Amino acid sequence: MATWTERLAELGLTLPAAVAPLASYTPAVRTGNLVYTSGQLPMVDGELSVRGKVSHGAEGVVKPEQARAAARICAINALAAVNALVGIDSVVRVVKVVGFVASSPGFCDQPQVINGASDVLGEIFGEAGVHARSAVGVTELPLGASVEVELIVEVA
Repeated sequence: MATWTERLAELGLTLPAAVAPLASYTPAVRTGNLVYTSGQLPMVDGELSVRGKVSHGAEGVVKPEQARAAARICAINALAAVNALVGIDSVVRVVKVVGFVASSPGFCDQPQVINGASDVLGEIFGEAGVHARSAVGVTELPLGASVEVELIVEVA
């Protein structure tokens, strides 16, 4: 079986450096055989890549497809936090994903947005990426982000 590092390379994915904390917390913590990540924003090269509330069809807001792509970035950033703490190849399985979507009034498609995170985890980890999940609509997220994702992973 290939390592997760090899699988990432096969997919053409590179884990970035773990995003530096924006406040008083650490990007990931291990307890026993579980690693919990802090919520990760769609940061790319130190910049927030998607900002604003998610809605269908309204001008000046984030479309669900954009938010779904942002959720994918969040999941990759969460994996980067895991990698910095214990190494990505120590992951046994993804246990849970929690996703938050900054939602305009009436927007109810949070699960489809957070599929961006779930789908990339499935691409990388296959059956070991099948996880429990929550997808929650919120009024605001840090820095005006559209999406935030946290992970719980089992490690060896």
